[in-house]
Amino acid sequence: MVDSRWQTELEIPTEGFFDAFASQLAQPDGLRDGLREAVKVLIPRIDWEAYLPHVPQGILGLRAVLRLRPLLTEGAFRRALAIQLHMAAHEGRRASATTAQAVAAKGSGTWRNLESFIQSRKPGLAYAEAQGFDLPDAADFRRLGALVEGDMANVGHKGVFTAHLADLHERLERPKATGRRLFGLAAWLAATQEDTFWYRRAAKRMEREATDAPAAGNDAAVREICDLGLVGMLDAFTGRIKAGASHGQLLSILVEAASEKLLDARRDLEGKTAWTLVYLAHLAETPPSDPCVWAQGAALVNLFPTDEPEERVQPKGGVPDGSALLEAILDAEAPEAMGHAQALCRAGKADEALARVAEAATFNDPTFNHASQILAAAATADLLPHLPSASAEAMLVALAKSFANSQGSGDLGRLADRALG
Repeated sequence: MVDSRWQTELEIPTEGFFDAFASQLAQPDGLRDGLREAVKVLIPRIDWEAYLPHVPQGILGLRAVLRLRPLLTEGAFRRALAIQLHMAAHEGRRASATTAQAVAAKGSGTWRNLESFIQSRKPGLAYAEAQGFDLPDAADFRRLGALVEGDMANVGHKGVFTAHLADLHERLERPKATGRRLFGLAAWLAATQEDTFWYRRAAKRMEREATDAPAAGNDAAVREICDLGLVGMLDAFTGRIKAGASHGQLLSILVEAASEKLLDARRDLEGKTAWTLVYLAHLAETPPSDPCVWAQGAALVNLFPTDEPEERVQPKGGVPDGSALLEAILDAEAPEAMGHAQALCRAGKADEALARVAEAATFNDPTFNHASQILAAAATADLLPHLPSASAEAMLVALAKSFANSQGSGDLGRLADRALG
């Protein structure tokens, strides 16, 4: 059941947004139905075109919050969901006439037409065609994902969006109308301008015969990704693929390299650099058979700057105590946060470190960081089961540093807590 106050706030959000959300949660199936309504109302109203070549991440962050629910207290989960919905509801809106057209648009619902509109770069028609599907299912989202596998426009958002919107659809128990909106958004994004530069460069290298065997071990591979230019890095990484590196080996190398990049990230690049973990989690959850897609992941990590090792922040002290980790992050004490995360991992408590890092993300206004913290925390949860302990430790230590170094305002979360009780 959907509360009328919640519907009104989604249409025109006011200072009563969190009170209306609290009222919605009190309804039978209030959480599920409230989220369904939010997605159904907001997708055609957000001015997606105005954000291009970027993508607003309010809707995307909803999946991240739901993914983190098992790690959070109920209060932290509700706070995170409330402020994420607030972010989505306040993203730029279309003109009312354009919204009406988007709501009414409906094509024939055939894959032939949908693929044609995507290939001819007609996002509006792709969205409308997707509305003609009676009930998009997981197979439809996978088929759409395959069409954008080699497209790294806006650093890989197309593949991530498609997979995460599919997961959000499942978590909302596959609603029809909301499902069409989610599928339509994924189709719309798929049809926007493509970028296959990294894919084509990787494919060219995969066609060559293998030369010298690459140096063994993750350390050498991480140095190649972090220190070489794009050309040399792609030569080295595709060489490892041709030498028989497994998906698990490739993933651990990429995560360790991304973690080093995150340690080196300036404050203004924390969120953008953390996106590498979101993309790598997408590869971990849906491992591509095409080796060039793994090379795209390496190119993405390679894109971000690397500092000299002696200038890199180092863990300080540290006890295996989750409360100490949370406090250090919220107090913006990066070395201490790193030390506590490291101590927890070495005590066999990586799951507790993840839970505390995730909790820290629920205090931060997602609008301040484009939802990067909640997305990175969910990505870390997705990645953790796929990684050896050394890679997991590197990732959690780097994430603790990143979160401590990019704390924003907690005012919005406090307002949500007050309304939710």
